[in-house]
Order: sequence, then structure tokens, then C-alpha cells
Amino acid sequence: MDDKEVNRAITVWAPKAKAVELVTSDASRPMTRHDGGWWLGDSLSADIDYGFAVDGKGPFPDPRSLRQPEGVHALSRTFDPGAHQWHDRTWTGRPLAGSIIYELHIGTFTMEGTFDAAAECLDHLSSIGVDFVELLPVNAFNGTHNWGYDGVLWFAVQETYGGPAGYQRFVDACHAAGIGVIQDVVYNHLGPSGNYLPEFGPYLTDGPGNTWGSSVNLDGPDSDEVRRYIIDNALLWLRDYHVDGLRLDAVHALVDHRATHLLEQMAQEVAALGAAVGRPLTLIAESDLNDPRLITPREAHGYGLDAQWSDDFHHAVHVALTRETTGYYADFEPLAALAKVLERGFFHDGTYSSFRERVHGRPIDIERMPAWRLVVASQNHDQIGNRAIGDRLTSHLDIGQLGIAAAVTLLGPFTPMLFMGEEWGASTPWPFFTSHPEPDLGKATAEGRIAEFARMGWDPDVVPDPQDPATFASAKLRWDERHQDDHARLVKLYGDLATIRRTHADFVDPRMTLSSVDYDEDERWLVMHRGPSALAINFSDSPRTVPVPAGDIVLSFPAVAEPEASTAPGRRVVAPRSFIVIAGRP
Repeated sequence: MDDKEVNRAITVWAPKAKAVELVTSDASRPMTRHDGGWWLGDSLSADIDYGFAVDGKGPFPDPRSLRQPEGVHALSRTFDPGAHQWHDRTWTGRPLAGSIIYELHIGTFTMEGTFDAAAECLDHLSSIGVDFVELLPVNAFNGTHNWGYDGVLWFAVQETYGGPAGYQRFVDACHAAGIGVIQDVVYNHLGPSGNYLPEFGPYLTDGPGNTWGSSVNLDGPDSDEVRRYIIDNALLWLRDYHVDGLRLDAVHALVDHRATHLLEQMAQEVAALGAAVGRPLTLIAESDLNDPRLITPREAHGYGLDAQWSDDFHHAVHVALTRETTGYYADFEPLAALAKVLERGFFHDGTYSSFRERVHGRPIDIERMPAWRLVVASQNHDQIGNRAIGDRLTSHLDIGQLGIAAAVTLLGPFTPMLFMGEEWGASTPWPFFTSHPEPDLGKATAEGRIAEFARMGWDPDVVPDPQDPATFASAKLRWDERHQDDHARLVKLYGDLATIRRTHADFVDPRMTLSSVDYDEDERWLVMHRGPSALAINFSDSPRTVPVPAGDIVLSFPAVAEPEASTAPGRRVVAPRSFIVIAGRP
């Protein structure tokens, strides 16, 4: 058979099946078995609905389906990603170093909840210095709305957001605005409804699962094709949809005992693709391990990922501002925790974690590791949505404290990430929400979630029902707020902080050793030095006189610092719940 004909034909991997049929709306045709458990069927033209019957069961959607217009339980529809007329031929990508990421959820970013509506907001993101948008998962899930982490068809784009064509338009619009796109992907589990992969082959293991369900088969029998399924999905986003990077969800839940871990294999193949397309392609891990091996280059015997999230930064900032110390916040109570994170990247780097009741983490070699490899946030979808009512920092802090959170995130040594709406102190919560069509599943999900976070001291009576449509509606941003009073002041602050990052190289210098911190636990002030420049923060309710380097105050928020003449040389008065930024003199 001619190779070109094979490439155009419909194929599916079903290694244990005795018979597979290609099913369309008007016919059912047997497929031919080939090497490696692959089955070959007829070619199909565009916009044809199809599926597979496996040993008489089904039909099921294509595991590599690109479109599911009628939902994840229905037939797939053919889609040609190459048909889109791209307008980003001059786009050469962006490096992560020095950049600002903006995390958003398509369904709640706008009232419409679509890719096209989100594209209308890109001018705003550009105005506050955003370099990348990071989209929560958009692959197909059962129902009309959820966070995106219950996806079951990893190659298909959720239709309620605009489907794959809408996704391509959005990426094109981002690149036209000078903004890169990072896509959040989930390879550690599949959602609880609409997962037909086990009907085709051993995609999941029979061994112990993880928090969210059965583990993916990465190292057992027939796992070569399962790994290929994941790697091909990663390459699809980066190649066919022109995405600039991937955020890899909860990689600590990827159970892989092979000599070459899946993440290392992915890093190798993504690097090869980046060389072929001529633009940087970024891999960012979410990891609960505090293990710098993830972001250590392969030539130094690491996995070779580009960056990873650092929850320690979030916890240290959160506790310094809110004084909340329940659950996993307990270890971060002293201001010394924030100082350590700013200097060394991780707080738990081989230290005892009271929440885990064991030693946790490994030190970062700050002499060699560039600081931008850690992605940090004072708010993100997890840290807001994993609270009982999905309350943002806005619910607990005044404008000065919100400004401090922005300043330490944007001017700290790491790669900053903002969560949608934080730049104006959005009043809308971001609770956990689902739309499982199966009532029993919706109930079980809600109860399981409360049990998962029992140690955080949640009151179950105040937790919103995730299945209630009003819970989802409450999470949608109110864009009119950003022009009002303190909301507008915060928007301007975020733009000013982004300008400081662009115009004062000290604040984007990748050397982690450039950071040093002075602080006073009793008076609750902290000064983060970035070379000759500095960020001086007063967390307390009274004015504080703090040591600062020689230089000019380039930003003071929300109050103006007292004149320099009122203090001794090398010291400044910082108003309560305020900060000042010093542009140092080398």
C-alpha cells in the first residue's frame, strides 16, 4: 500500500482487539490489522462523523479525535488543522526568561466564555506587560463547563469554547498582539466520564492510582504506544496549533520507573521540534516534589524541563499578608520563610514539612540555576479554587497589601504569573465548579473534594455546590470593575511594575545569587535586594524605617514615603502596608 494513502487513512491502536470496525453515520466497515496492534481503515473527507466498534462494542469516539461537536460520548468528526490560514509567519516566539505569564480559564475569563471573546481582551493584557497567556486545559470533557482537568479526549478542543478552529484563531490573535501561548495539559489521569481509552488498549494501569483516579500506563506492558500517545499530543499543540509552551499538570503523579522518564523523553522531542520550527518551545512542570532535577538540563543528568511552579513562594507570600496558618500554611508563619524563598527558591529543600509529617524537597544549586526557571504567583487557579469558597486575596486584603503581593511577585527573582482579574483586584470568586450530567458523579465529586481538603479546616456548610450553575456563573470576571476607583489604581500599578521590569535590568537578572534579603520579624518589614536595586516592604500597621541602598524611589504604593531628609542616610520610612522600589546606583 502506498505510504501517502496510509497517512491519509483512519488508524487506531487496539492491540488486544480481535476485530475493529470504522463506523460512520451511514456505514460500518471492517478495519485491517497491522503491526504493533494498529488497525487501518478507509480514508475520510472533512466534516465526517465517525467512530470505532471494538469487538462488537461501541461505537466509541477516536482516541485521537480532534473534534467532538456532540460531546465526548458521541462520534468524532474529522478536522484538518492544516486548513487554517495562519497569519503568524513573522512570529519567532518568546523566551521564558524575563517574561510575565497570565493564567486564564476560557470559560470564565469573559461572560461569553469563548476563544473569540477572550481574543478581544488581548489589548488589556498587553497594556499590563503580559508576555504569555497560560490557558487552563481546553481538551474535551463531559458537560458544558468545568476547570478542564476532567478531560477525556486529549487531542480534541472543547466545543463550548469554540472548538479547534476557534483555538487556532485565538493563538493567531495572541501572536499578532505579541503574546505567546502556554497550554495547560493533563497527562497524569483522565476524567471520570467519557473515558473510552480502556476499550481500545492498556492506557491505564491496574496498580495503585493517584488522587484523581487510575494512573496512566507509562512503564508496564504495551506502554510504548501509551507514551507515544502522550508525546504526540504534546507535539500536536506545539506544531499544529502553533502553541509556544505547555504547562504539565501534577507531574509528581506520573508513575514511570523507566531509565528514561516520560518527562525527559518529552523534553528531548520538544527540543527537536523547536529546532525544526525555529522558535523556543517551553515546558513548565507543576510538581509537588520541590526537586530541581526536573529543571536541570539533560546534559547535567536532569529531566531537561524549562521551568516548574513553586508553591513555596505562594505560601510564603500568602501567610506574610494574611497571617493564615492552617494546614499547609503552618510552616510559613515566620517572615523568615519568605526571605528564604526569595534567596534560595524553595522553602522546603530537605527540611521537615509539618503538613506532610516528613522531610520534603531538595536544595537548588543557586550558583548555577537561573531564577527564571521557577514560576511563581501570589494567586493562581489552584490556590484560589482549592479554598472552601474560592475566595481571592481581594476578600481579605486592602489595596496596599494587594499591591505588596503584586510587587514581590513581579519584581522578585523568578518568572511571575498572574491569575486573571488579580490585576484589578477582581471581586468575583473562583470556586470549584463542575457540570457532570450524571447526578451521582456530581455528588461524589463534591463530597470527595471536601474530604481531600479536610486538613485545611473547611466548613462543609459554606462550600458552594460545584454542580450548581450559579457557582460557575459567580466565577466569571466582571470587566467593568477595572475602571472603578481602587480597581483602576491596581491596574495602573501592574502596568507600572511591568515597566520597571523592562527598564531596570536588576529585576530580571537571572542570577539567583543576586538576591539577598534583610528583614525584621518583630517590626515586620522586609527588604529584597536585587543587586544595587531593592524592594522595601512594610507588612505592619505602623510606619517603619528600613535600610535601603542608595538610589531613587521609582515607585511607592499606595502611600508616598516620607522625604529622605527625615531619616538617616541609607534608611527610608515606609508607610504601613506599603512598599517602595529603589533603583540602585551601581
